Amino acid sequence: MAIKRKPSVEPFHAMDVLAAATRLRVQGHDVVSMAVGQPAHPAPRPALMAARKALEAGRIGYTDALGTGSLRAAIADHYQRTHGIRPDPARIAVTTGSSAGFNLAFLQLFSPGDHVAISRPGYPAYRNILAALGLKVVEIHVGPDTGNALTPDAIEAAEREGGFRISGVLIASPANPTGAVTSRAALSELDAWCHARDVAFISDEIYHGLTYAGGETTALEISDRAVIINSFSKYFCMTGWRIGWMVLPEDLVRPIECLAQSLYISAPELSQVAAEAALSAEAYMEMEAVREGYVKNRELLSRRLPELGLPLAAPMDGAFYAWCDVSRHSNDSMAFAREMLGAIHVAATPGRDFDPVEGSRFMRFSYAGSHAEMETALDRMQAWLCAR
Repeated sequence: MAIKRKPSVEPFHAMDVLAAATRLRVQGHDVVSMAVGQPAHPAPRPALMAARKALEAGRIGYTDALGTGSLRAAIADHYQRTHGIRPDPARIAVTTGSSAGFNLAFLQLFSPGDHVAISRPGYPAYRNILAALGLKVVEIHVGPDTGNALTPDAIEAAEREGGFRISGVLIASPANPTGAVTSRAALSELDAWCHARDVAFISDEIYHGLTYAGGETTALEISDRAVIINSFSKYFCMTGWRIGWMVLPEDLVRPIECLAQSLYISAPELSQVAAEAALSAEAYMEMEAVREGYVKNRELLSRRLPELGLPLAAPMDGAFYAWCDVSRHSNDSMAFAREMLGAIHVAATPGRDFDPVEGSRFMRFSYAGSHAEMETALDRMQAWLCAR
């Protein structure tokens, strides 16, 4: 008798596109990737120097499950510097990337069968992790009518239609894939609604520091009840270091610590050393220069993509993504992405990742690469689409 296997979660198509692009590179092709949210710039110089020094010292081991005290204090100082509010370092948990933060939050806050609201379009790993943990994913469409963000009215409408009650709400601002930024007023309204209903509120803030229009508000400024998840991957260009953090309500600190002890023991000490150095004044100056590169790329894509018949379907207010309607060229963005990669060696992500209902009409283009790469990709796309 065959062993009964659980059904697999949906593949993360952006990673499949990346794998296909990597195979082409190995074959010697010049591939420009606009598929994944990976900055082209390396980790900040102070982080690299600190890691090199730690390696030369030779002893890298376990730390406390919640992270080193000095890094937790530095993260608290980061909030003081960027938002004028300093959380107690005791409320901060250092994690193995933001992904570990989501795992810990979902495991601690919810029980199998609970309903958790996320936006559609939205980051596919939310849906996949929640589903893998036996939770019910409630994807709620967001668009211009909702300010491209979840609203209490939209959540209540989903509850009435489905005949259930929401146990948790997860938002991202700036959002992936749309780049939409949730306003302070909308964030406050959502937090108040969650509090009144005893609903867990999780705020994904991994693209903080990369907001170009409107204000940037952390849920910490509004509430000490929200679970905040952040990462060094995006603003600090440290994707491969796998280092992130959570800011927790006081009553969740010890439960999260106990989970982390068994699931991860601790985030890698080498990455923690590098992350602490990434919060230095010198590193901030370096990262702000990188951010200006994204601003330049954003202007280029916002101008040229519509000229190519790829109109923007959401504001590019933050992060480093353009969410485009490709229906002028194809009603199957998966096939369109494969064809584009094979024909001109430009990789982008089909919308199926982010929107299982309407995603076939959309694609996400990342502009986290260099300006020269963006120009090359757009020139290739122009020639290809004109000849198609």
